[in-house]
Amino acid sequence: MRVRIYQPARNAMQSGTARSKSWVLDFPPSDQRGIDPLMGWTSSDDTQAQVRLRFATRAEAEAYAKAEGLDYIVIEPNKRGVNVRPRGYGENFATDRRLPWTH
Repeated sequence: MRVRIYQPARNAMQSGTARSKSWVLDFPPSDQRGIDPLMGWTSSDDTQAQVRLRFATRAEAEAYAKAEGLDYIVIEPNKRGVNVRPRGYGENFATDRRLPWTH
């Protein structure tokens, strides 16, 4: 069983970076999901697929995987660039603009 160690991406609906600084260790599903005949819900007997361990650093996550004898793969995060304009939002209302502000 190969576990994944990665840094989660930020929430696409928010501009903040909460919960994206820690490292996560995920277990892959070992059973297929089945459809419950009575309710029609999908279910599985695999409880380890629900486990998601969080670590402060990548080294801690790797050390845990080695200590438990787990084969792991590390997925490097794609860092996004800084999106800061030189003068910021206030530039929209500056009186010293070179060109008139229009839509």
